[in-house]
Amino acid sequence: MPLTPLELYRDKRHACLMFTDLIEEDGQAVQANQFLIVDNGTGAILDPGGNLAFNELFMGMSQHFPPHKLSYLLASHADPDIIASLDRWLTSTRATLVISRVWERFAPHFTKVGKTENRILAVPDAGGHLPLGQSELVLLPAHFMHSEGNFHFYDPVSRILFSGDLGVSMTTGPEARVPVTDLAAHIPRMEGFHRRYMVSNKILRLWTRMARGLDIALIAPQHGAPIMGKRAINDFFDWLDGLACGIDLFDDRAYQLPTGRLEPLTHRA
Repeated sequence: MPLTPLELYRDKRHACLMFTDLIEEDGQAVQANQFLIVDNGTGAILDPGGNLAFNELFMGMSQHFPPHKLSYLLASHADPDIIASLDRWLTSTRATLVISRVWERFAPHFTKVGKTENRILAVPDAGGHLPLGQSELVLLPAHFMHSEGNFHFYDPVSRILFSGDLGVSMTTGPEARVPVTDLAAHIPRMEGFHRRYMVSNKILRLWTRMARGLDIALIAPQHGAPIMGKRAINDFFDWLDGLACGIDLFDDRAYQLPTGRLEPLTHRA
C-alpha cells in the first residue's frame, strides 16, 4: 500500500500534496514524485508519470480530490516518466494537457489516435499565468534544463516552485519525503545528475537570475527530496551558478569512433 502523500501546504482553500512512493523500489525504474494542487475545488496533477505510477496515483488522488473534476495535467516536458500514462489520464478524466508547444505534436505518440484533439494547451516559450480556481500557477521558462521545451510551475499561494528535473536527487521514496535544509550535505546526491542532464552553466545562470526574483519557500523536484528554507534555496542557486555541466564538460574525446563491443543479453530457454 502506498504511504499517505506528503502534505506540502494546506489552508482552507488551497492544498499541495506530493506522492513519492508509487513505484515499487525494485531498481528497474527511477523514483519519481507526482504532485496534486487544488485551489477552491479546481485540481491539477503535475508531471503525472508513467504507467508504473498510474494506478496508485489515480487511487491515491481519489482519496483527496475527485478525478472527474481534474482540470489540468501539467507536464514540465515530454519524457516517459512525465507523461507516458497520458492515454489513461485522458480516458479517465476530462483534464487538459498543459505542455510546451515544442512537444505539442509529440505528446499524441503516448495516446490512441485522436485522443489529444482539443485536449492540449501548448505553452509558448515565454511561459505565462495559468488560472487555477481563484488562484493561478506561473509557468516559468526552464528550457534546456534538461529538455528543449521545459517549464517549471510556481504556486504563489504555497510559495512552492515545482522544478521538474532541476534539484533532482537520487533517493528512495522514504528519503524523498524528508525536506532538505542543509544543502552541503545533499550535493553528492544531486551532482552527478545535474552535471549530465543540465545543458550548460550559461543556462543555469540565466535561470537562477530569473528565479531569485520569486518568493520561494520550497523547491519540489520530480525526483528526490524537496529543498526547503531560504538558506538552503539560496545555497542551491549559488551552487548552480558555479556548476559546470552538459556541454561545458564535453570535448572531442566524447566523439570518437567506438571500439567497444556490446554483449547481447542472454535469455534462459
